[in-house]
Amino acid sequence: MNSHPLSELTRYDSETIARYYWRRPWQVLWRSLEVVIMLLRFIFGMVLDRWLGREEQNVPKRAAQVRDALTNLGPTFIKVGQALSTRPDLIRQAYLNELITLQDQLPAFSNDIAFQTLEEDLDLTASEIFAEITPNPIAAASLAQVYRARLFSGEEVALKIQRPNLIPTLTLDLFLIRLGAGLLSPYLPLNLGHDLQLVVDEFGTKLFEEIDYENEGRNAEQFAENFRDTPAVKVPRIFWRYTSRRILTLEWINGYKLTEMGQLDDAGIDPRAIVEIGVTSGLQQLLEFGFFHADPHPGNLFATANNEMAYIDFGMMDQLDESMKETLVDALVHLVNKDYTDLALDFVQLGFLAPGTDITPIVPALEDVLGDMLGKKVGEFNIKTVTDRFSELMFEYPFRVPAKFALIIRSVVTQEGLALSIDPNFKIVDIGYPYIAQRLLTGESPQLRRRLLDVLFKDGKFQWDRLENLLKIAQVDDNFDLLPTARLGLQYLLSEEGRYLREQLLIALTEDDRLQMEPVQRLWDLVKADITTDRIWDEAVSTIVDFSAKRASSIAADWLPSVAVSAFSNPR
Repeated sequence: MNSHPLSELTRYDSETIARYYWRRPWQVLWRSLEVVIMLLRFIFGMVLDRWLGREEQNVPKRAAQVRDALTNLGPTFIKVGQALSTRPDLIRQAYLNELITLQDQLPAFSNDIAFQTLEEDLDLTASEIFAEITPNPIAAASLAQVYRARLFSGEEVALKIQRPNLIPTLTLDLFLIRLGAGLLSPYLPLNLGHDLQLVVDEFGTKLFEEIDYENEGRNAEQFAENFRDTPAVKVPRIFWRYTSRRILTLEWINGYKLTEMGQLDDAGIDPRAIVEIGVTSGLQQLLEFGFFHADPHPGNLFATANNEMAYIDFGMMDQLDESMKETLVDALVHLVNKDYTDLALDFVQLGFLAPGTDITPIVPALEDVLGDMLGKKVGEFNIKTVTDRFSELMFEYPFRVPAKFALIIRSVVTQEGLALSIDPNFKIVDIGYPYIAQRLLTGESPQLRRRLLDVLFKDGKFQWDRLENLLKIAQVDDNFDLLPTARLGLQYLLSEEGRYLREQLLIALTEDDRLQMEPVQRLWDLVKADITTDRIWDEAVSTIVDFSAKRASSIAADWLPSVAVSAFSNPR
């Protein structure tokens, strides 16, 4: 079964693939004819619509035709369609709606071939590995099929076996798509911002990662390590003895589909709790770990009887570097504060706008799309609505969607759709903003502390209202505990790193040559219900213990004389 020369290719390599297929023009020609025939059917339909004056009327019909054509062309084109479903900068909305529904469920291949693959890779037969195994696959997708089995040691497992001759199929299609991209790129009015062939190469790289099940196993273990302190997130164990590049054996998760509300109720599962776990863990993946699950569709997420969110299928993952995570936090901060000019600059940093882009006309457009995001009910305004409206902006302004963020958008929109199926009144910002506010207020890292300063200051002046807003948002979460956060804040103020904030607070407190008590009183009214004398004493002692008497005296010397002079020389 591994006789094809390219079957040993472990990573996407466009040059090796091109050398192989340039020497086999008959294979290229035959497959090209299949693809071109599908394409011509679509073009003929479009031309006929124009002649008959039914162009707009038949857009949904043509979009469905594209979806069916991609399905019929097989695994590579199904994956292409799924990738394009995240690119509103390339695809019109009507086509996006069809591509989002694109399924990769295909007929199963024979058990004989599946178990032959198993034996070739593991040097063991199915009967030598499993005490029980389903007679037929329980699921069959474009890249693999899955069996449910039980090991002789008693553990229930899912057995994933790759489709035969997959690499020859994928490489031929990738060669053709890359060739077509190179020929057509100069004539396509697409807002790519860079070489279309590079997009194909990135897609090919991700596709090869997805069919490497050893890589998927490593992804699962890294994901589990990231959430080791979060028992509400469940990740299946990998059985490495029975895993190879084409075989994956992992723990079977007894769970319930998130779309089956009746089953969730019968199992005593709290749907709202599952939604919160999903959204919070999604934010953690993006903003804390930088390693995120890029394909959280209903088949890859389950609720367990213990109110856990179980993730499976770690083939499509991606990584954000520290700089990207920090800029993402910046963008969210600027969104919360409705600083659309800074938000437009964040889009430049993130790659949505090319460097040097004139953002002057873009700022009002962002305000129009995002301005009322916080206040609307989910039925009127949600993340999906935002992305839909952004897809319209993509053709009016020079936006583009970097491939990495196409995956993020897909992930967030899919999770929101799942959440809405569970709770129609769900609003992702109700969970997302408290999480972000808490992350900023606790400021566990220097980067987050710098972001907090960005929130609290505007044009060099301390913004009391922004601190109030952050506290109000954070308190939406019943689990938010103010005093440990206050302790972290006090430790920061007492540190050398906090010198600037100390100085600015002093200026803010003595603005206009008088002691400013109104904002302090408002903050006290906001937090006093969470504070008791005993808890204040405990936190104060813990904080003071962390600092030397000398350091505390130094801080007091900085603060007290200036405050006293301002208060007594300029009484209200």
